[in-house]
Amino acid sequence: MAFAIMTMTDAAADRVREIVAGRAEQGAQGVRVGIKKGGCAGMEYTVDLVTEPDPKDDHISHAGAHVWVDPAAMLYLLGTQMDFEVTKLRTGFVFNNPNQSSACGCGESVELKPADLKELAEARGEL
Repeated sequence: MAFAIMTMTDAAADRVREIVAGRAEQGAQGVRVGIKKGGCAGMEYTVDLVTEPDPKDDHISHAGAHVWVDPAAMLYLLGTQMDFEVTKLRTGFVFNNPNQSSACGCGESVELKPADLKELAEARGEL
């Protein structure tokens, strides 16, 4: 299996497929994950509909769901697991990110550090 920037759970794949099915008339193919500056902790995750994939994006597929990752976000999202949860207070995608150093109290923004590529290579037994 090829190396992937991110992984997604079955719950996240189910939700991505639901989004695509609900937007089929718009040509939806999947979602694009990225980050932007904002919020009280400094950064926010973005999830946008993809109708025409950007060939520069990293592509992830799981259980028939397609996610593209913005190249500008790759070092911040390396090793992240995308999940989807429904709770009494919140419904949405959740990112279990090893590069997250903190989050704001409301959970809408995070502080991210770029992945340590040497540490990643050592963990994978490449060094």
